[in-house]
Amino acid sequence: MLVGRQAEQQVIDRITASARLGTSGVLAVCGEAGVGKTALLDDAVSRLSGMRVLRATGLESEREIPFATLLQLVRPALGSLDGIPPLQADALAAALALPGASGPADGRDRFTIGAAVLSLLCRHAEDGPLAVVVDDLHLVDAPSANALVFAARRLAADPVVVLLGVRSPEGDDMTAGLPALRVGGLDLASARELVSGTGRAAAEPVTEEQVTLLHRATAGNPLALLELRAADLDVAASIDTGLPLRVPRAVADAFGRRLDGVDAACRTVLLIAAVCGADLRLITDVCADTGVDVALLGEAEDLGLVGVHGGRVEFRHPLLRAAVYSGASASERHAAHRAAAAALPRGEVDRRAWHLAEATWHPDAAVADLLADAGDHAVARSAYAAAAGAFERSARLTPDAAGRGARLLRAADAAWAGGNGPRALALLDERARQAVVEETLPGHAVDTRDGPDVELRASIAARTGSLREALELLVLTADRSTSADETTLALADAVHATFYLGDARTALVLARRLDEVLPGVTAPTARALGLMASGMGRTLAGRGGADAIRAAVPLLEADPALARDPRRLSWLMLAPLFLRDASSGARLRALVDEVRGAAGVGALPAVLFHVAVDQATTGATWARAEANYSEAIRLASETGQDTERAMSLAGLARLDARAGRADACRAHGEEARALCAARDIHVGEVWVAHARGDLELSLGHPESATTLFEALVALLDRLGLDDVDLDPAPELTDALLRVGRRDDALRVAEDFPHRAQRKNQPWALARAYRARGMVAGDDGFESSFATALEWHAQTLDRFEEARTLLAFGARLRRVGRRVDARVPLRGAFAAFGELGAVVWREQAATELAATGEHVHEPGARAMDQLTPQELQVSLLLTEGRTTREAAAALFLSPKTVEYHLRKVYTKLGIATRAELAVVLAEDSAKEGPEA
Repeated sequence: MLVGRQAEQQVIDRITASARLGTSGVLAVCGEAGVGKTALLDDAVSRLSGMRVLRATGLESEREIPFATLLQLVRPALGSLDGIPPLQADALAAALALPGASGPADGRDRFTIGAAVLSLLCRHAEDGPLAVVVDDLHLVDAPSANALVFAARRLAADPVVVLLGVRSPEGDDMTAGLPALRVGGLDLASARELVSGTGRAAAEPVTEEQVTLLHRATAGNPLALLELRAADLDVAASIDTGLPLRVPRAVADAFGRRLDGVDAACRTVLLIAAVCGADLRLITDVCADTGVDVALLGEAEDLGLVGVHGGRVEFRHPLLRAAVYSGASASERHAAHRAAAAALPRGEVDRRAWHLAEATWHPDAAVADLLADAGDHAVARSAYAAAAGAFERSARLTPDAAGRGARLLRAADAAWAGGNGPRALALLDERARQAVVEETLPGHAVDTRDGPDVELRASIAARTGSLREALELLVLTADRSTSADETTLALADAVHATFYLGDARTALVLARRLDEVLPGVTAPTARALGLMASGMGRTLAGRGGADAIRAAVPLLEADPALARDPRRLSWLMLAPLFLRDASSGARLRALVDEVRGAAGVGALPAVLFHVAVDQATTGATWARAEANYSEAIRLASETGQDTERAMSLAGLARLDARAGRADACRAHGEEARALCAARDIHVGEVWVAHARGDLELSLGHPESATTLFEALVALLDRLGLDDVDLDPAPELTDALLRVGRRDDALRVAEDFPHRAQRKNQPWALARAYRARGMVAGDDGFESSFATALEWHAQTLDRFEEARTLLAFGARLRRVGRRVDARVPLRGAFAAFGELGAVVWREQAATELAATGEHVHEPGARAMDQLTPQELQVSLLLTEGRTTREAAAALFLSPKTVEYHLRKVYTKLGIATRAELAVVLAEDSAKEGPEA
């Protein structure tokens, strides 16, 4: 019976009961070493009657072996592998190195494997409630932990309960965002009950004073209380100094004392077990090779040190295993590792590499090469954290300076690919420190200021919000490069940084440098990105640029290397963003859609952000843009990518403003503004300012809108940003007219078309002629609006076109042409309604009513009643995908898809997918106004 844990037991019982009824439950049981997490999990498992259990425990010896714990966990469920989507099944089989599995394929990153784990667990649970119990998650190899946590986050409507035992603080980051049960020390009364409990061997009774002393010394840690009771009271007294107690250290000492009565032969067997992990077969082989009797494990089991069952050897506690290992001499540990390496099956090359590394204390080229191979294998499985560890250890054992530096660089690159920027930077710093030392040795210099080092540092800096640092590093790389191709790539990435910084002056300087270098470029990728960046720099400064971007489009479309490079995949979406016309970018959008699943976690936030920007400014469904912005924000938060998080929040605020979601716009805008201000992400500040002004204008607050837009114009002037697409001139013109400042409106509207002509792109020209139409005289406004609509026809932004139709219709009505006004106003009303721009639709309805037309308000659109997740599910299913296909596409389980579908049915009052398809089709064909 557990002592003092009734509250924790009740929490676990509640989520377990919910899982039995079909509502998934996830709980991270967190606490310091020895606090009783394992006991709580064991107690929970003992009461899981009627549920199947998948269980695994993290092992230190397997921490660097990709997917070792995942295989341990799901092995009993592999019979269900054929029931999950084939792509996921193939990815999981390859990750687990199952017999007959195909080699690694593009796109098998941690998302694909995590989705496969989710599908497998949910498929296995279709035959009855399932419990997934993983203890010592902090010791689990990173790829397994990533996949497990990914799956746990997405469980919702399946009869699955997930219990994760995690040591704090080591493992806290691993379960961030998951429901957590924080297990602390026992109170004094519970501690008294624990140490005085019947059935405990004790030389003498424990006094109240002794219990109080133990409780103070251990802060109520149950394991420490039990190990330090009675015979160990002197130890407890000796640490009663008033200083904070480091309980894990005290508990490890207690375990070490438990081994005092164990003879040398048994200690050797225990050391072999500690080195080899839980595999009894391997332990037996190593014992035979080293001449010790594996049967001594029985003696250790009798002493309560280990448990032997099911072909596995489990230590009573991980700290006991650590005590066995730490208590051995270095030579004994090295010998055990060498023996384990020799006894491993031929195919276990990665485990052999790690054992040899632990047995080697001096540089060894052969072992270093084996570890580098293990790193390559981990990269092939997208196990980037394990790969980083392998390359780092390989570097430590590499004799020559150049090879050591190269492997540190590979370790840093793998860490960043896995989304771990701080570790990547630490490895780069170590490489730099090594270079300083090596420079003092003739013939051993390692230049850490070369392209790869600086490029990686710049990439990390740009994504994590240190854009000025990224810009400086990239310009430095360009300055030092002797290759036109490398110079161009560095300058292109530098221009990209200036876009986020809103630094148009620097962007123009870089664009001019690119123009000088481009004639000597030979690589297709470098030429495409060079042209694109040159055009971007000139566009930001208001010096043309569209021709260069347009020239880059066919090169971007024809270059397969870009589509295969996750870090530069988002470049494909920059051309549509800057050109904003109906003829450029269709193939680029298709390319990104085809390969975006291959982007790893490090690149995906940027890809999703650019896709969402495109969807929010074209005729695409705004709900899809909202979903992609939200996913980009979540992933950027998880990986520390402040740049993409800030920009996605700013983009979402702009979308909120268009849709009339006032509270969401302000909340997202404020969060984005704070991030942008802290990181000098000035273009994000521009987006937020535009969103806030547009929102106030739509809500009928022209005074506030005018103030915000004028402040935005001043900000653009300070930054030197002269891209007309960022200028709020048409909106400011509207606001100034509404507050009666006609002369100011005329000045703004007359200046704007000249700047739009310099860019000479349809989107800019359409907005310019709308502004001119709003201020033109009664005899000239019609031609301006007609020209604006002609330009709109060459763009994909239906919202901007509807704004022009609304302004045109309102102007016609005000000059007394009510019948003529109805045509553009009907178009505006219908477009706003289809897009979901509720507030703007109401303005169009008001204008129509003023023409004498009776407006039939369309019924509530189905899409307006659904959450983004529900809408995504509905759209995929009505497009013809099966439940499992939709689940795979959304990283959800099939039952969670069904759960969302049931909610959709309830909200819409329907019962079949056929009815759902009809409802969504009717959404796009709602009746507009009638005469």
